[in-house]
Amino acid sequence: MLKFDEKKQIESVAGALALRSRIEHIVDEICRKGYDDLYYLGIGGTYASCLQTVNHIREMSALPAYVENAAEYITRGNRRINEKTVVVISSVTGNTQEMVEAIRRIKKVGATVIGFVDEETAELAKMVDYEIAYPQNEQLKFFMVADRFMKNAGDFADYDRFYAEMDKYLPQALVEVAKAADNFGKEFAEKHKDDPIHYFIGAGNQYGATYSYAMCFWEEQHWLRSKSIHAGEFFHGTLEIIDRDTPVTVFLGEDAERPLAERVARFLPRVCANYTLIDTKDYPLTGISPEFRGHISHLVMRMITQRIDVHLELVNRHPMEIRRYYRQLDY
Repeated sequence: MLKFDEKKQIESVAGALALRSRIEHIVDEICRKGYDDLYYLGIGGTYASCLQTVNHIREMSALPAYVENAAEYITRGNRRINEKTVVVISSVTGNTQEMVEAIRRIKKVGATVIGFVDEETAELAKMVDYEIAYPQNEQLKFFMVADRFMKNAGDFADYDRFYAEMDKYLPQALVEVAKAADNFGKEFAEKHKDDPIHYFIGAGNQYGATYSYAMCFWEEQHWLRSKSIHAGEFFHGTLEIIDRDTPVTVFLGEDAERPLAERVARFLPRVCANYTLIDTKDYPLTGISPEFRGHISHLVMRMITQRIDVHLELVNRHPMEIRRYYRQLDY
């Protein structure tokens, strides 16, 4: 398979799961001290991961959990964030300017910050209260924090059984998804490599997936125009610009908001002949109980879209690591 190292992929996911004991220790300590609310703060791709995580919490728990955009916080603040607030962040470089400034301001109000900063010597890593450095697997790391908070709140009775299955089966299960999706990814890339614009639609934890995939991958890394739309909003504007030839892809996950995406999927054949449905249900996850599939369907979707990415990169002869403007210019 193109640009796929099975051993490295398994070790990456297993290594992220192995962080759980440390995450549990941190969350348990915070819960013993007491807290009022939980904020996931991000910008760009990390903001998308925040959307996914808070959606997951709201489906399962009454915990006061919120998403905060770092750039918005810098300009207008948030009076709800105070010394009794827990803030969770993630950063690969640890120097994204919006994140550094947002955390600087958040620390002034006394909030407790859990930081997944991959570069442990970076400025941002030194600013947080609890730092965990481990590359990639951002959504998995975010969800592990959320799940422990929910367990401690009495909202995740199956926590231990769920993570027993994750530890034993998830790394290999995701590898099998990638293998099964490879031909699809190649065909999709070849079909859509010259799209003038592509619409990605999703709901639930898949909306964060469409948001990041359209903006952070197609626009930033492939230089292809795209837009993400929440499936619940599709029928309030976007449907009017869909015609026979409009490229549209619907992400269907397995959480509570799946019916919103299914509604779009049912409608599209009436007006469009250029749509694609990517459904995580089509991919077996050996060893994972059916009731847990919705919790990880965003991880499944990412394995599928990664196969699109590597083939799109090849067919368009456009290396994904190059940028024209991002971190190349002052802005």
